Amino acid sequence: MLTAMFLAALVLITVHSQETEETITYTQCTDGYEWDPVRQRCKDIDECEIVPDACKGGMKCVNHYGGYLCLPRTAQIIVNEREEAAAESTSGRNNVIRRTPADPQRAPPNPTHQIQCAAGYEQSDHNVCQDIDECATGTHSCRADQVCVNLRGSFTCQCPPGYQKRGDQCVDIDECTLPPYCHHRCVNTPGSYYCQCNAGFQLASNNHTCVDINECDANNPCAQQCYNILGSFICQCNPGFELSSDRINCEDTDECRTSSYLCQYQCVNEPGKFSCVCPEGYQVVGGRTCQDINECETTNECREDEICWNYHGGFRCYPRNPCQEPYVLTSENRCVCPVSNAICRELPYSVVYKYMSIRSDRTVPSDIFQIQATTIYPNTINTFRIKSGNENGEFYLRQTSAVSAMLVLVKSLSGPREHIVDLEMLTVNSLNYRTSSVLRLTIIVGPYAF
Repeated sequence: MLTAMFLAALVLITVHSQETEETITYTQCTDGYEWDPVRQRCKDIDECEIVPDACKGGMKCVNHYGGYLCLPRTAQIIVNEREEAAAESTSGRNNVIRRTPADPQRAPPNPTHQIQCAAGYEQSDHNVCQDIDECATGTHSCRADQVCVNLRGSFTCQCPPGYQKRGDQCVDIDECTLPPYCHHRCVNTPGSYYCQCNAGFQLASNNHTCVDINECDANNPCAQQCYNILGSFICQCNPGFELSSDRINCEDTDECRTSSYLCQYQCVNEPGKFSCVCPEGYQVVGGRTCQDINECETTNECREDEICWNYHGGFRCYPRNPCQEPYVLTSENRCVCPVSNAICRELPYSVVYKYMSIRSDRTVPSDIFQIQATTIYPNTINTFRIKSGNENGEFYLRQTSAVSAMLVLVKSLSGPREHIVDLEMLTVNSLNYRTSSVLRLTIIVGPYAF
């Protein structure tokens, strides 16, 4: 509990007139009080109302008798009304004027000779003491960097807002060291301060709080896609593009450079995407795979006396009648040497023309073609051999049964290239009857491995 009572002293001023024996007594109030002409006594001055910014640092101002207190805002004040009345009653008394009985109705002599005012007051035209405004008259002693505040009977020197007294000087208050006024950063200035926000934020209307800037709505800085985040933003690119080093612009992604397996033949980079192309004689299937075009079905350019043979990556035209003298055509691709012709006795009885296509760089060893007797005679023995076309040893003929053999590729072939291999079947019976037939196999090696 706080109880406070301050009694104001009375200043009694007695004026003796030289002309009469009359005595006039006036009452002056001490500091913190002023005369109440209605109640005829000194009353307390409420400094909390008249003194600008009486308390600093968040303290609250509490008026009391003859002064004021600066207390924490949580303090509880209990006022004793009896003490308050006693304080006001003892702070002044009625003026007393004694006159001689000879002339009781005579007016007081000239006030200038009858009244004396306390320091800080002066006599008015109405014979009362009125406050001297030292701030208006320039009779104060405040420094140039201070503000003069007039008080009753005196004055006080205060510092401008944003400054505080230190001795008799005003020094700047660093608001940035006080409880946080700013959301992010505080910048002290002479007599004031201002707030700043971190990058990606801006001051709200209260000039203290920082709010996020939506850069994507304000001025989209991203070349393609913008996503706002707290205090910043991030850019993203559409499929087929990637962020450049500045993290804002988008550069085309060269998918063809990142992988060599995207396309079977060739990858072509395009803005934001890629495409696959195939060489001549092929078409793109499924966006990436190359498939051979059968020109014999689409654009057959062979003559009527020719047959079209399609191979991987192209086609060729071969004669419909491949037989050469003394052979004659007996069926499609089959030539027979007549026994009536004496020349035929030293030649294979028949020659059959076959065509096949293989891809370039085929894995070896690999079975590529099977030869088989079309007519089987009893009590005969069939043997198979490569008669010609294997000078470099690319092939091997493996007999698989009494009437068949398998041509095996033992060396990889690179195209485009054409090989003609004669495969001979020799037939012998128990009576030493001997005959042979030839299968002339044309192998076309394509230019690619697909």
